[in-house]
Amino acid sequence: MIHALDRVLGGQPQGTEHEEIPGTPERGVRLTERAVRLLSVVVTAVAIALVTDQPWLLALAAGPLCLLLLAALSPHRVEGEPVAAGGQSYQSSLRVFEGEPVTAWFRVAFPGSAEWLDPGVVVGAGCELVSVESHGAQLTLGFVARRWGRWSLGTVDVDIHDRGGLLRRTLRVELGQVEVFPNPAEGGLTPVPVRLPGNLGEHTSRQQGEGVEVVGTRPFVWGERQRRINWAATSRRGGAIQLQQFASERAADVVVLLDAFADLRDPNTGASSLDESLRVAAGIVRAYLRSHDRVGVVSVGGRLHWLQPGHGDQYFYRVVQTVLDVRRDLAYQTPDLNRLPPPALPHGALVHAVTPLADNRMMGVLGGLAERGNPVVVVEIPIGDPRVGSGEVTEALALRLWRLDREALRFSLTEKGIPVAPWEGGTLDLTFAPLMRTRIQGRLR
Repeated sequence: MIHALDRVLGGQPQGTEHEEIPGTPERGVRLTERAVRLLSVVVTAVAIALVTDQPWLLALAAGPLCLLLLAALSPHRVEGEPVAAGGQSYQSSLRVFEGEPVTAWFRVAFPGSAEWLDPGVVVGAGCELVSVESHGAQLTLGFVARRWGRWSLGTVDVDIHDRGGLLRRTLRVELGQVEVFPNPAEGGLTPVPVRLPGNLGEHTSRQQGEGVEVVGTRPFVWGERQRRINWAATSRRGGAIQLQQFASERAADVVVLLDAFADLRDPNTGASSLDESLRVAAGIVRAYLRSHDRVGVVSVGGRLHWLQPGHGDQYFYRVVQTVLDVRRDLAYQTPDLNRLPPPALPHGALVHAVTPLADNRMMGVLGGLAERGNPVVVVEIPIGDPRVGSGEVTEALALRLWRLDREALRFSLTEKGIPVAPWEGGTLDLTFAPLMRTRIQGRLR
């Protein structure tokens, strides 16, 4: 299988981010490699016989020449241009997660008859070719999604050889695009702000209403439901009927702010900060959607992507689709959040800023959010310490200053009322556990 894949790929690497686009294949009929080899033997033998004046050398050209004549007179030939049946290729799925398989297949339609199909595949970035199978005129290619993003599966140039093995025609087939979703970080904890909007949900609010959590008692008023009578409190009040009071349950408005200003590599692990950011953001979105909260997303860096808060299981895929192109949109631009429409960033919505804190522009964005009155939580994506040489005093001092600068950055955010929760891998519950002691207060005034 590995040898077959190497032949199909032509020795080219696959899964790189900038795959070379193949040139347009030659149209029309061309000689096959078998025909070129036979013609080379015939021409070489005739040339040597003429130069050396040795007629017996012509016998070396007799065998290949007979094979060429028999193949040329064969009635089984591919006539006309081949086409892909249906005009397109088909995929097993257009949306997959990282590590999941994708199967693409297509059928080649051509007049006449062919001996065999010889595919050459140029694999798109983000996917890896793992299998190639041929069943008659149908080709089936198996891929594995390796990196999140919106990728093209690649291009297939199919050489169709006739029964005689002399001529071939080439058909180019585009396999189409596939959306690869990141594997969300696991987690179930959902910190909430102090003030919740009036939407019905699962979080207990400070307002009284219909819920399940008892927050106090009050005197009975004629016409109210008797099943809410708190008999213990009634007996302590000397027979004055007391009713239980419940806290209303509300849904939170949450916006995930994704920092796409840069894609940094951890010097020690080689992990991509953008990959980790999107996996963490997807985990936050999924956790809040499971709690029936309204979740939106804003991506800063390059173009400004946003999706207003919504809820429902299908909304998870809409949120992730909104930021799939951030890898291609990296640019040095400072976003203006004031350009966002009010539904994209509701007033008072809890903002989870997923960022490596490596770009000063992000500090301005966080400060602007706090000024708007939104409670903000920073989920810090680690980028690793810079590498220093052993025994280098100057480099060790620079590393110490760099770490102190990072600590000062976190302290300045905390002083502004923006808690910083470091992401250490594993599960989001470890990151959000310190925030569950109290509700997010927002900016200190």
